[in-house]
Parts: sequence; structure tokens; C-alpha cells
Amino acid sequence: MSNSLRVIAFPGAPNLPTFAAIEHEKFTEIGYNVELELTPSSIYQAEKTAAGEFDIICTAFDNVVAYGSGQGAAKVGVDPDYVVVMGATQLELSLVANKDIKSVADLAGKTIALDALTTGFAFVLFDMLEAAGLTRNDVEFVAVGATPLRWQSVQDGVHAATLTIEPFTSIARLNGFNILSKSTDIYDEYQGGVVATTKSTLANHPGKVSGFIECYLKGLEWVLDTTNADAAKAILGARMPQIKPKAMDAVMASLSSEKSGLTPKSALLEKGMETVISLRSKYGGGTAVSSAETFIDLHLYNEKIKALS
Repeated sequence: MSNSLRVIAFPGAPNLPTFAAIEHEKFTEIGYNVELELTPSSIYQAEKTAAGEFDIICTAFDNVVAYGSGQGAAKVGVDPDYVVVMGATQLELSLVANKDIKSVADLAGKTIALDALTTGFAFVLFDMLEAAGLTRNDVEFVAVGATPLRWQSVQDGVHAATLTIEPFTSIARLNGFNILSKSTDIYDEYQGGVVATTKSTLANHPGKVSGFIECYLKGLEWVLDTTNADAAKAILGARMPQIKPKAMDAVMASLSSEKSGLTPKSALLEKGMETVISLRSKYGGGTAVSSAETFIDLHLYNEKIKALS
């Protein structure tokens, strides 16, 4: 009987290596049955992780930094005990707006949908607004949840804009919505997604963490092999049917770009992590933010990289 490996991730194309590893039965080969849940928000993810419901957490690096620095968006007392075990993406965040919004300046007086009001993605938005000459007081921020919910709120006209990742950025563009700004326009590197666990899981169930790392790395290698492009599109399309065929090429191009997508070998980006910490130091308030090393334990990742090379 296989062991359960409980994983929670944000909805999005960056989950493709995990999808591929599941599809190719990499987890079952080493005795694990993956239970993958897609989170509706970073707060839900933190609360459920703190309650001991997940072994692996695919999340934004900033979420790890936030809770590790006492600045998490969940209610006081929620401590998911995150620790990063490998990288995932050099994430490109795009500011998507309704069709009548032509520039960032046009957002003055409008509402913008966010996951939560104190996450790192919100801080990226603050920089985008600042670059356009707007202050945070010029717009209204509304906590809506993960990307699918935020994107739907813009489609419905409830909010004027939101930040998206793939495939939602390409879907928005192809449907005539405007891309006002991108994180890749203002930062050389931004550490977006990471794979994390909890300190207790790392200490008490290292086999689960090591197993996920191994299978994810195999899935990632397969996805980034261009000879598998058509098969990779098929897996992503099956898992995310909202990606229509006309958007798939754009989604995959972004996902395979080191500038905006999956990081080869899941390496962490030193400058990208510095960007995240700098933004949290600038906008987060409260407790001083530590260096990136405080939130990381790569010993299992390094073992797997050596074994698979």
C-alpha cells in the first residue's frame, strides 16, 4: 500500500512538472500516492499547513519569508513553520486590466484584486504603481484570493485589474485585456515559486520530502526537454482546460523561459530572493526581515541533484 504525500499548490501552469511526474507515475514508482490540492488563497494554505494537513507546500518565496518574519497575512497565532527545500520559478507577474484601462495611471480611483493585502505580490504591485507616479492611496486594494478568483473578478468587471501568472496572463491577452506592467520589466530577478515543507515534516518524515524532490526534478527535466513539447501541452491542457489551444503556445513559451518561468534544476535565485526580501523590508513593516538563508534547508535537494546528475 502506498504512502500518502499531501501537496498544496497555487493554481497555475508552473505546476506542470508535478502534473508530469504524476502522469508518468514517478511517485507511485517510489511508493507514494500524491494528494494534490489547489489552494484558493495564501491564507488558506498557511492555515491548513499550520494545522498539519500538508507535507509539501508549493508557494511563493515571499509567503515563507512573511510567516518566518512574523508578517504573515493569516490571523495571529497561525504559524505554518515553512522551510524552503528547493526553488521552482523565476515568476513573471503581470498587471492585467479591463479593456478600458490603457495605462497604470488609469487605475487611479479604481479597485485592484489581490490574493491578500500583505503578500509579496502586493509589494510588486506597489512598485508598479510607484513607477507610474501613483501612490497606494490612489487605488483601493481588495483581498480576493488566488489567481483564478482574481482573474474572474476582472472578467466580471468587479475589479479594474489584478496580478496574474501563466496561463492567466496569456488567456487575458488573447481575450483583449490589457497588460499594463510586468515584474520582468522592473526586476532582473524575482524568486517567485518555491517548494517548501514544514520544519516538523523535514525532521520527522524526510523521506516524503526527498521523494517529492526526486519526482519533481524528473518531471521538470521532462517538461524542459523540447522533444516532449507536444506531450507536455497535452498534460497541461488536460489539467487546466481553461487554456484554449490558441493560448497554449504562449503559455508554454513563458513557462519554459528562464526569465519568466520554470528554473532549470529548480535552483534558487540568489538575486531573486534578495529582491523579495528587499520588497518585504520596504513595504512589510513590523519585524526586521532576515537573510534568505534563514528560510532555507537544501540538504535533501543537494543530495538528489548529485544522485540524478
